[in-house]
Amino acid sequence: MREYVHYQPVSEVPGLVLSTARFAEFSFDRHFHLDFHVGLVSEGVQRQGSHGRTVLLGPGRIALMPPGEIHDGMAEDGGEYTLKTFRLSQELVASLTEEISGRPRPPELSSAVLDDPLLAGRLMRLHDTLHDDGCAGSLDAQTQWLTLLESLLRQSRAIVPERVPGALSPGQWSRVRDYCFSRLADKITLDELAGLCGLGRFQFLKQFKLTIGMTPYAWLLRLRLERACELLLQGPQAIATVAQAVGFYDQSHFNRAFRQAYGVAPSRFRA
Repeated sequence: MREYVHYQPVSEVPGLVLSTARFAEFSFDRHFHLDFHVGLVSEGVQRQGSHGRTVLLGPGRIALMPPGEIHDGMAEDGGEYTLKTFRLSQELVASLTEEISGRPRPPELSSAVLDDPLLAGRLMRLHDTLHDDGCAGSLDAQTQWLTLLESLLRQSRAIVPERVPGALSPGQWSRVRDYCFSRLADKITLDELAGLCGLGRFQFLKQFKLTIGMTPYAWLLRLRLERACELLLQGPQAIATVAQAVGFYDQSHFNRAFRQAYGVAPSRFRA
C-alpha cells in the first residue's frame, strides 16, 4: 500500500487546514500542535496515546485534540487506516465560539473522543465539500460549517450555545426573500443574508429556521428548482441555460438536485 499525506489550506476560511492521509507503517512520535485538531478515521483503526491512556479511533468516532496536548498515533495491530483532519487555528476557534456562544471569551477545550456515527459522517462529508476549491464560501458549506461546529463544540462541552429568541421579523424576512428572488442566478452567501437582517450568521441560521422551518440553503435550493420548472415549461431551451439562470453552474449537480426533488430528470419534466 502507498502511504500519503495531503494538506490543503482553505482560502475562504482563514485558519483552517484540511488533511487527508493513508498510513500503515508510519507512526507519529509523541508530539503536540499549536492549533485545534478534529480527527476522523474513515477506514481502519488508529491507536492514539495521551495522558497515559490509549484510545482507538475508528469509523464513527471523532477525536478532539486541543493545542499543546501531548499524544502519539499509529495503526492498530499492524493494519492500515485513512485519517481526515480539520486543523483550526486558535484565532479561528475563538471567533467561532464567540459567534456561536455570544460570549467574547476563550473556549474551554480538552481532549476527547466522541462516539457519534451520525455527526462523524456529516463531518466527513463537510471535509469532502471543503476540499473542492471555491465551495467553502457557498451557502450550503457555510451552513454545514457553522451547524456542525456548533454541535461538535456543544457535545465536547467547550461552549454553551447562545439562546436565540424569536424568529425573523416580517421586515427581515421580506428583505431576505426579495434579495434571493432578485439574485437567483448569483452566488448567495450566509454572510449576505445575515447582513440583510443585521444579525450574526449563527443567530440568523437559528431565527431563519424558526421562521420558515427550513435552513436558508434548503429554502433557496427549493426556490431555484421551482423557478427552473417555470423556465422549462416556457419552451425549448438548453438544460444548461436553465441551470445557470437559477444559480447552478454545474449541470450534473442541477440534474441530481432536480431528480431528487421531482423524481424525474429536467429533460423529462417538460416532455
